[in-house]
Amino acid sequence: MSFSKADFADLTQIGDEALEAYAHWGAQLEKWNAHINLVAPSTVGDFWHRHAYDSWQIVNHIAAPVKTVIDLGSGAGFPGIAVAIDMKRRGAGHVTLVESAGKKANFLRSIIRELSLPAQVINERAEAMERQTYDRVTARAFAPLPNLLSYAHPFWGDKTRGLFLKGRGLAKEITSAQSEWEFSHKTHQSVTDEMANIVEISELTRRVEQTPIAKHSKARG
Repeated sequence: MSFSKADFADLTQIGDEALEAYAHWGAQLEKWNAHINLVAPSTVGDFWHRHAYDSWQIVNHIAAPVKTVIDLGSGAGFPGIAVAIDMKRRGAGHVTLVESAGKKANFLRSIIRELSLPAQVINERAEAMERQTYDRVTARAFAPLPNLLSYAHPFWGDKTRGLFLKGRGLAKEITSAQSEWEFSHKTHQSVTDEMANIVEISELTRRVEQTPIAKHSKARG
């Protein structure tokens, strides 16, 4: 079943200006992808469902008073560019997109410049960045949850929430992550895949390893 620009517009009700921003993003993705590997070629033709709609759904969980978002492993901008488009639409907020691959970072900068989005690109690895607190941390297909939380933790504050697009296997990832991290979580059913979810993480702290207490005996006379 095909999913068109009109379908996307009908389901999201984002308005003409934001819709055309998505359309420009999709057209540029197709153009750039012919020369550099931004996404799998087989998914370019399914931009409106596989990429646009899948990224858009995270916007529903990023509302005022959220002002700062960091998107880890942004790739071709999913979901970071979608978040930036919405922040421009509502006239508030800023997105930092982190992408270590230079060519992908150049693509993101081009889209941000052409659409005048409230966003910036950091072309380095997330673990090399300085600590800074953000309201929301996002990612799609970046890393398994235990590793993803390690990357996200330097950007975490008391009110930070993580919003991560995850496919099947999420339950195992959560169990694995809980061996190293303490956190609250809830899941939101994906609108694009019945086997996928957005996992929302809060109250993230690293578990403290328990060091055995040495027992000292005293000599008795």
